[in-house]
Amino acid sequence: MLTLRAPAKINLSLRVLRRREDGFHDIESLMCPLELADEIDLDCAGPAAGGATDTPGVEFSCDDASLPSDGSNLAVRATVLFLRRAGLEGKHGVRVALRKRVPHGAGLGGGSSDAASVLLGLNALFSTNLKLDALTALAAELGSDVPLFLHRSAAICRGRGERVEPLKFPARLPLLLLKPAFGVPTPWAYGRWRHAREIPGVSYAPQPFGWGELVNDLERPVFEKYLLLAAMKEWLLEQKETVAGALLSGSGATVLAVLRDGASASTAEELARRAQTHFGTDFWSCHTHTVAPS
Repeated sequence: MLTLRAPAKINLSLRVLRRREDGFHDIESLMCPLELADEIDLDCAGPAAGGATDTPGVEFSCDDASLPSDGSNLAVRATVLFLRRAGLEGKHGVRVALRKRVPHGAGLGGGSSDAASVLLGLNALFSTNLKLDALTALAAELGSDVPLFLHRSAAICRGRGERVEPLKFPARLPLLLLKPAFGVPTPWAYGRWRHAREIPGVSYAPQPFGWGELVNDLERPVFEKYLLLAAMKEWLLEQKETVAGALLSGSGATVLAVLRDGASASTAEELARRAQTHFGTDFWSCHTHTVAPS
């Protein structure tokens, strides 16, 4: 059995360049993996394995009952795709046990990371020795963000997200993540990008740092509909003694705060408590860091 970590990610920058003829959008984004991660157990099973997934060859379980456990789940889809393309379908089955720590609908790439981890894990479990290019082709079939997580490093992502240029991000950023109970559909956010307008009084300007800048072109469409997310970002930016910058991550619904150097876990917890006092308690919060450069 293999136990894998499937890290979340944040978009420190996200520029939407144009809508493509295939309906996707060309982007350029700096994405960083986080210490926050799901955990996945992979093990061999009989070729007729099945179960809650109703997918032959795959037994899937998850400690989050709100996630689908059928063939629409990205981890299940990754398993089915790998077995088929590696010539193992009908010969081997797989048990997948997911312990969910990254909320879904959060703009943190949890499902995409789960799928990439499954591809990497199955390649090791069955000693199929597929090269990175072959795994990347499979990942791109599953979703635009999935190829990023094969690299386990920060990267500039282009195209619809599938063109990944790994890089050594020069910092281990302390972060506070805040997510309300709702999610934001990614296709909807991109679909509204072209015609969305800025809300007066909300800051959309790039926020400069030594490593680059915080900026997100999807804040315009998302903030137009989800005013709470705009209010959360503005409130975080007002906490200048603790917060160095704030941004919507991806299409949301997570708003991230880059904490000032030296911020402790207790500092982040206090900031989260103050946010709860201001906005109510119906949201998820997490103190984490970007993965340290190696």
